[in-house]
Amino acid sequence: MSSEQHISSLVVLHRPDALRAVQSFARAHPSLQIAAHGDCRCVVLCETDDQRAVMDLIDGMGDLPGVISVSLIYHHAESPEELDEPVGPVAHT
Repeated sequence: MSSEQHISSLVVLHRPDALRAVQSFARAHPSLQIAAHGDCRCVVLCETDDQRAVMDLIDGMGDLPGVISVSLIYHHAESPEELDEPVGPVAHT
């Protein structure tokens, strides 16, 4: 078992007719969720147990017909114990 959780966000640029393929791919992979979609692009959230799985999902989406690019926008890795800790107040400046 991995000692880290990987949380990532991706931007997928695609042709208009590829949206359904991207949505189907996300439904087939429980670690993916489409957070937003619009004119030929989607924001996809990804939560996995290891970094290789993130890369495999990026490659898989990139191989879909009509997908132009998949960009990793954000990546964070932390132990499950650290993720369960309460978050303190945020200081606004």
